[in-house]
Amino acid sequence: MKFTIQRETLLKPLQQVVGVVERRQTLPILGNVLLNTTRKSLKLTATDLEVELQAQAQVAVTETGDITLPARKLLDICRTLPEEADIDISIKNERALIRSGKSRFTLATMPASEFPVVDKIKSARKLAVAQNDLRALIDRTAFSMAQQDVRYYLNGLMLEAASGVLRGVATDGHRLALCEFSLDTGDTTEQQVIVPRKGVQELHRLLEEDDAEVQVEIGSNHIRITTSALRFTSKLIDGRFPDYHRVIPKGADKSLVINREVLRQALTRTSILSNEKYRGIRLDLSKNNLKIQAHNPEQEEAVEEIEVDFNHEPLLIGFNVTYLLDVLGAIQSSEVEIMLSDANSSALMHAPGVSDCRYVVMPMRL
Repeated sequence: MKFTIQRETLLKPLQQVVGVVERRQTLPILGNVLLNTTRKSLKLTATDLEVELQAQAQVAVTETGDITLPARKLLDICRTLPEEADIDISIKNERALIRSGKSRFTLATMPASEFPVVDKIKSARKLAVAQNDLRALIDRTAFSMAQQDVRYYLNGLMLEAASGVLRGVATDGHRLALCEFSLDTGDTTEQQVIVPRKGVQELHRLLEEDDAEVQVEIGSNHIRITTSALRFTSKLIDGRFPDYHRVIPKGADKSLVINREVLRQALTRTSILSNEKYRGIRLDLSKNNLKIQAHNPEQEEAVEEIEVDFNHEPLLIGFNVTYLLDVLGAIQSSEVEIMLSDANSSALMHAPGVSDCRYVVMPMRL
């Protein structure tokens, strides 16, 4: 293998794929990036056996071939070379020689045949999705995913392709985020898959905020998303996601409408004196008035009062303030509507008059 490439042409795809490489691996080959060359292109692939990323660059190749190189060392070399420098890469006697100007580096290699690659996805369902729609779906739901929960099926984002809708749902057992948008799914049958946490985070990092279409392939064991420059493949979590329909409150009859930013700032200030472990705050609601209170073991107290649109019986209810702030960060509208029933029932939060994104937060006993 032998080719010459400009620093920036190699650096961008290398940065895109190296994010998936763990610093500590069970297999040495997983610390490497796979390089495949044809006469006109270079393909870079990295994996941790759960998520695989593949990017391409156009390049004039003198000798084609396949090899794997230490991923982070190659990235560090590219980063530290001067801008617009030309890089010559050649393989000889199981070593990679990298030259640029008066710089020269020799790297150890491992054979491409040892590198694990996911080629085809079995029984794939194919969808065409706007890149910014998919990114927004992750933005507005992923914060509710569980972290290292023994209920492994909660440690990811559930994607559901239903008739005319693509839906994302995440829950950690204490809160739930649901967001959906209209999409020609090409099939009336419902299909649910759970994308693991790391896959969701990598996908969010890679998706750009434009309306270019990406191809989504959903298989029995993998999901693959292909953009013009990248191919993302992730294993799926093998498990049954909870019935989220049962979690969404149906009988909440007390509606509270409030300016989202005013509430966010008041909660942020109050949270300073909340219990650092439990993060509990009280919402004391009376006619057109909301009092937010926090206490901590040092007997310190914070109180905020806000005028609100509330015309129901008084209600005192406790919440984890972090969960409320996460929801307020995900909702895009200037106002937020909070639906409540009693002190022991979950709150339903969404933008007023809009139901495509809904959030459920369980109460706390304080």
